[in-house]
Amino acid sequence: QVQLVESGGGLVQAGGSLRLSCAASGRTSSVYTMAWFRQAPGKEREFVARITWNRGIAYYVDSVKGRFTISRDNAKNTVYLQMNSLKPEDTAVYYCAARNSPLGSTRVEDFGSWGQGTQVTVSE
Repeated sequence: QVQLVESGGGLVQAGGSLRLSCAASGRTSSVYTMAWFRQAPGKEREFVARITWNRGIAYYVDSVKGRFTISRDNAKNTVYLQMNSLKPEDTAVYYCAARNSPLGSTRVEDFGSWGQGTQVTVSE
């Protein structure tokens, strides 16, 4: 089992930036892909970005391309999400997730380990 702990959320004005962190512990050797999802009030949880643990190959949802960057520090077992040019519609609880399959996925049900989430609020 992999344990995930997110940090770095907060309140920011539109156009601002935040960096989220996700620290992994436990059976990290079984992890192939790390991802960020988000869930806004009244909406379903949606995929934001993912990165392969070993090769660092990243993939993004169209709505964040060019604004968000996912990265990882293997030595620290930590994944980051740098969020720039934030918009009010980015407001959500952001979750870190881990998957132990090499197959790419953007589906919630394909990720077996989840963090507790961190709130990101972007004001007008």
